[in-house]
Amino acid sequence: MQVHLNELARLRIEGRPTGVTSVCSAHPIVLRAALRHGRQQGSTVLIEATCNQVNHLGGYTGMTPNDFASLVVKVAAEEGCPEKLILLGGDHLGPNPWRDRPAEEAMVEAEKMIAAYVAAGFRKIHLDASMGCKGEPVGLDDETTARRAARLAAVAEAAAKKVGGAMPVYVIGTEVPPPGGADHALTTIEPTDAAAALKTIDVHRRIFAEAGLGQAFGRAIGLVVQPGVEFGNHNVILYERNKIDTLKSVLITQPQFVFEAHSTDYQGSRPLSALVEDGFSILKVGPELTFVLREALYALDAVASDLLPDYGQRPLYAAMEALMLEQPGNWRRHYHGKNAEMRWLRHYSLSDRIRYYWASAEAQDAVGRLCEALRGQSVPLPLFWQHMPAAEDFADAPLDPEQVLIWRVTKSLSDYHAACGIEKN
Repeated sequence: MQVHLNELARLRIEGRPTGVTSVCSAHPIVLRAALRHGRQQGSTVLIEATCNQVNHLGGYTGMTPNDFASLVVKVAAEEGCPEKLILLGGDHLGPNPWRDRPAEEAMVEAEKMIAAYVAAGFRKIHLDASMGCKGEPVGLDDETTARRAARLAAVAEAAAKKVGGAMPVYVIGTEVPPPGGADHALTTIEPTDAAAALKTIDVHRRIFAEAGLGQAFGRAIGLVVQPGVEFGNHNVILYERNKIDTLKSVLITQPQFVFEAHSTDYQGSRPLSALVEDGFSILKVGPELTFVLREALYALDAVASDLLPDYGQRPLYAAMEALMLEQPGNWRRHYHGKNAEMRWLRHYSLSDRIRYYWASAEAQDAVGRLCEALRGQSVPLPLFWQHMPAAEDFADAPLDPEQVLIWRVTKSLSDYHAACGIEKN
């Protein structure tokens, strides 16, 4: 079933809480799995890019918003996923990528980024100007944050009117700790205080009105709050719904909104279902999807090592280890410990910072070699039982490795789909 974002608050009020999964990944196989699953289920496919991942200067993926949108359109066409099911979103859009610069310089870049996102067809816009720039506190007060958000919303409105089509819907607020997961073992995460959530809404509403952006604020459908869920390198903090009784009351007095939950990765179906029931109608997932993709790739790497005499001993693992050691910038400040611990974190940390390396030529060559080595091979059942037991249905028949990868990502997406209150076909 397709669900429009502007329906979520009404469905919640009517006692029919429904959710939408936000897929935050640029990996082509993750995108393919999401679009195929959306076509099969006839459900909304919300795909989001983050400000660091994709921006007008390329981001860490090397893609502009137009490049990213073109990739999604290309994969969707290959998968037969109707355009009407697809919604593109921009996550944490604000000055964050340039926060080492003075605020005005960073905001000018953020304006260019917002305009590029909207021009490329992104219509769900998370306005996040909460992080301080050079010489400012790490976290800004609501007033400053809202004024910068309104400035960015004005750019988004103008860009949308220029290109035509639907006007953007907005999400405001941010979560703590910053996006992408924590760098240390976690014991507890406190949910957002209800009074703080109300203040965020009230200040944004006032400042948007002062800026002549009342209509834009009327299209604000979501508020990012911390429901008390998070994952670190080592562990996951699961949702405890009894901790958010007062936070839930915010939605009673603010019927325009639903909550958007970030870092819901690794929660599993029951906590995800409880989140949707409690008003967290937008569930963001990213690292989990590339984590399980890596899990499947490494399992196939082990299968090929055991099955094929000329393949070698886990050459994909060895290639990724060499690549990450040669280019440590994406993991070094996030992983801590002795050499042995750092090694396993590079590959298996729940924050999955290995995802930054899959687009490199070295990684693609190694993945390509793995897939070619196994394509058409008949893998004995005991080998799947040894290295990836849940994939036993792929045993004893000509193997298409890419289908194994898509299957594994889809397993996680199916948990989200079920939690969102949408029956499987």
